[in-house]
Amino acid sequence: MTLSGAGTVAAVIGWPIAHSKSPQLHQYWIDRYNVDGVVVPFAVAPDHLDVAVAALAAMGLAGCSVTLPHKQACIPLLDEVSPLVTTVGACNLIVHKDGKLYGDNTDVFGFAENLKLGAPDANWQRPALVLGAGGAARAVIAGLSELGVPEILIANRTHSRAEALASDMAARLTSKLSAVPWQDAATAVGQCGFLINTTSLGMTGQPPLEIDVTGLSPDCVVNDIVYTPLETDLLRHAAAKGCTTVDGLGMLLHQGRPAFHGWFGVDPQVDEAQRNLVLGIK
Repeated sequence: MTLSGAGTVAAVIGWPIAHSKSPQLHQYWIDRYNVDGVVVPFAVAPDHLDVAVAALAAMGLAGCSVTLPHKQACIPLLDEVSPLVTTVGACNLIVHKDGKLYGDNTDVFGFAENLKLGAPDANWQRPALVLGAGGAARAVIAGLSELGVPEILIANRTHSRAEALASDMAARLTSKLSAVPWQDAATAVGQCGFLINTTSLGMTGQPPLEIDVTGLSPDCVVNDIVYTPLETDLLRHAAAKGCTTVDGLGMLLHQGRPAFHGWFGVDPQVDEAQRNLVLGIK
């Protein structure tokens, strides 16, 4: 299909969609690798999702990235999904191939790749503490398990949600999962080699993340998936303790790589110029 002279066309769907940085990320790679294609954002209301997904095949699009609030609702509309979609319970990538729509989850790859590159000397045999129990936490937990982390503790302000998440994912992962009360997170911090914040706390415009990190060991790797601001209070406090810190921007960038490859057949790489583009640095 062609659109505005483009060869291969892919989409980004969400509601709303104006905030999405995916078209910008993919356009950078399209220009860098001289790809004959385009990625177009579409605002798709929840009650029109079934029509929009069916239109991918009908119009010959290569597929789409899926953002909120459609990551769960799109799953039953697809012909096949990867095991990761089942494990995480969310799909953020659809690829149209051989007349079928295939669903995948690239947030797991994006998180794991970002953490590996940000902490290349990490000891993956140490336990991790994950803050939060939402959709992002599920992807992070799956990523940690893929990296070989043997034990993952989950702390959430609503403890029952952490318990439900641990129970739901435990059977699908090799890592041991358990929930810890939010008020005990400060104690758990000192026992872990990884601390990952998957909540929106600490993000620009959101309440602060109020957790005591005085017990952090200098050999702990601390990652905040928030990237506005790029250096959150959590990362700043962890750096002051001598910890390796990893910001959240890399997860956003790397999760787009499998999508680009699935649509255009090119395995793109993340570089500093792309990071600066997203951050608005010229």
